[in-house]
Amino acid sequence: MVSVSVETAEQTEVRLRGVIAQAELVVHDGAWCFEEFPADQAPALTAETLAVVRDEESWSRLAPEVPGRGGVERFGIFSFHFPADQDNSGFVGWLATHLKAELGTGVFVICGSNQARGGIYDYWGCPIDMLAEAVAVVEALRTGRPGR
Repeated sequence: MVSVSVETAEQTEVRLRGVIAQAELVVHDGAWCFEEFPADQAPALTAETLAVVRDEESWSRLAPEVPGRGGVERFGIFSFHFPADQDNSGFVGWLATHLKAELGTGVFVICGSNQARGGIYDYWGCPIDMLAEAVAVVEALRTGRPGR
């Protein structure tokens, strides 16, 4: 269930620092990219596929980069699974704002749900060359240390 929190900005900061500290963080190996398919040809789902989404014109599959294929943006991926009893409302905007302020880069986020593991989970993508820096910002927020 989505939580609605009425709190000050300071209370939100404290709550979400607690959420990130308790979330399960995984940094996924390798470079990832989006592959596009026509809307009438859904992509095959493989064990390596992290996400599939579509608009009116095409499907987009997030999968490991295929070496030698040029012209694609390369992303580093990290993910969070949140404990079921945590109010993680506002987390995406909060962390995206921290990453933009610290690194100057935007991110993309794809969310899903797995009730057996607590509910909502997020895949976060950033430029592959900034993955280590993004993870350092995340780790600093998780441990309460100052930024990078």
